[in-house]
Amino acid sequence: MKSIKHIIYVIIGVCCCFISNAQTIDLKGKVFASSDIESIHVLNVTAHEFTITNGKGEFEILASVNDTILISSVQYIPRKIVVTQAVFKAKLMHVNLIDRVNELDEVVVGKVLTGNLLSDIENSEAKRDINFYDVGIPGYTGVPKTQKERRLYEADAGKSIVIAPLYVGINLHKILNKISGRTKKLKHAVKLEAQVNCMNKMKSEFSNLLFANDEIQEHLINDFFYYIAEDPKFTQYCENYNSFEIYEFLLQKLYLYSDEKDQEKD
Repeated sequence: MKSIKHIIYVIIGVCCCFISNAQTIDLKGKVFASSDIESIHVLNVTAHEFTITNGKGEFEILASVNDTILISSVQYIPRKIVVTQAVFKAKLMHVNLIDRVNELDEVVVGKVLTGNLLSDIENSEAKRDINFYDVGIPGYTGVPKTQKERRLYEADAGKSIVIAPLYVGINLHKILNKISGRTKKLKHAVKLEAQVNCMNKMKSEFSNLLFANDEIQEHLINDFFYYIAEDPKFTQYCENYNSFEIYEFLLQKLYLYSDEKDQEKD
């Protein structure tokens, strides 16, 4: 009888453990450091959530038991903390950070203009004009092609010429463009344009998060994003655009960029 009770208690305990692990709370935290504690990056690596600290070093983020919280900043050594049962119950976390490197120089932070007209319009407060979608008129619903994409399409398309008596269709326009190398050049141009657009999208989405409290000149912000575009993984991040993964990637690259700039000064 005692053994049966013991088994029941174990089952109840395991069930409670699973239930608590499945629960999610708004975990509050506070960061302590030697100097500026505003805009420090806080990432829940497990749940793919991220936020930044306020002027008092406080933050709030969704978390469950055993989630890994990464506290990260250019100025301080990154810290990874696992949410324990005690932290989960208290719904509170205190984090001490140790100095890492000096801050970057001078800053301009505001609305970021990327040079891409469509992206800048979306990033502004301007309202779009009414178009044929709004009044129920059928129209093209795909993504509009850029000028370079249209040129590539025209170079790689064209009508086939039927040659009798074989009645075989041959696309001379397409063949001639391939032989001359024009199609290859246009494909390369389209690829570069896509990379620049992706870089500008990242800049527009993450500049305020990355440099919210750093004094860094605008030309250095641009330089940083050209720096990350040289990474072999950049194209892959653009193709599988995931905001959390890109944010994590940008933070890692920011530390390397900051270290290289410090070495250049020395």
